[in-house]
Amino acid sequence: MSLVEVPLHAVAHARAGDKGNRSNISVIPYLPVAFPYLVEQVTEERMRAVFAHRGATGVKRYVLPKLPAMNFVIDNALEGGVNSSLGLDGHGKALSFLVLGEITVRVPVECIPARTGKSER
Repeated sequence: MSLVEVPLHAVAHARAGDKGNRSNISVIPYLPVAFPYLVEQVTEERMRAVFAHRGATGVKRYVLPKLPAMNFVIDNALEGGVNSSLGLDGHGKALSFLVLGEITVRVPVECIPARTGKSER
């Protein structure tokens, strides 16, 4: 089986939230067939590397196979938290977009959803 390397956003979407100085990011594949590849490749170590520049001290991954999804809890990634940070929109959606753009994965083409829309006709 041939694999292609793509940015995470090509095969998944993400949701993010925060509580104090802790970020919470869920990664959900568009197609369930991609889930095993994401579990294998989107690890605590890779997530921590994405947030190393923000001072992240720990990452805990929760695999939720029945959804299918993964949830990451990232400690000390919010520069002190929403009320302390001087960063503009350093929380929520901005951090989920950081993850989707920074991490690449190797997947079969079948894991990439077909694009639809008028602009591609």
